[in-house]
Amino acid sequence: MSSGAEIALQRARYARMRWNTPLSAAHAAELLQQLDVAGAETILDLGCGWGELLLRAVAAGGPSPRTGVGVDRDEALLERGRAAADTRGLGHAVRFVAGAAEDWDEAAQRVMCIGAGHAWGGDAEALAALARVVAPGGRLLFGDGCWERPPTPAAAKLFGPGVLPLAQLTAAARAAGWRVLHLSTADQREWDAFESSWRAGREEWLAAHADHPDAPALRDELDALLTEYLDVYRGVLGFAYLVLTC
Repeated sequence: MSSGAEIALQRARYARMRWNTPLSAAHAAELLQQLDVAGAETILDLGCGWGELLLRAVAAGGPSPRTGVGVDRDEALLERGRAAADTRGLGHAVRFVAGAAEDWDEAAQRVMCIGAGHAWGGDAEALAALARVVAPGGRLLFGDGCWERPPTPAAAKLFGPGVLPLAQLTAAARAAGWRVLHLSTADQREWDAFESSWRAGREEWLAAHADHPDAPALRDELDALLTEYLDVYRGVLGFAYLVLTC
């Protein structure tokens, strides 16, 4: 049976993250404006995690009430989303569904898919498949990693062949029949905040459980993650956000 400290460590993994992507609050607000969530009644988030961006989209001002659906395989993250929805008075408007994003087939006026292109086998495949869940006249917010600069052999090995340069990612969207309404990328401050928050919950756990048997291994893991970020892909791996329509 897991001890209280071990359960706390499991929860700490995402505890300090606003969302699981390099994105500031101001950038998120801009993306939701470009997605035109105020003009939609239904919003779908595939691979939603705990659905922070979905909750903000549903809560955004506009003339019509909105409903949202978030789909993800991780039940623990979905529970976090449900709790947040209830806390914000959105429990009646947002539904979190445990399931595979690539199997979802109910259309919505606005669809978000951020960091989940791998569920379809890659970004090109995802961009082609997502057209079936965007209602006619709707919009898609698609986000995923891209190369800001040609990757070093170490970076290419770490992230594999699925990461495309930004121009190729955009070309894949156009080849799938999408028109690009808006394009932006995460800046370095967003990346640094994302990487720091990814480690922060576990660093806080270490500070509170320095004598725990798992502490040395976790300390080594976090040190390796920081070194890897700084030495291998900081300033090399980017993250693109595309607002698309058919």
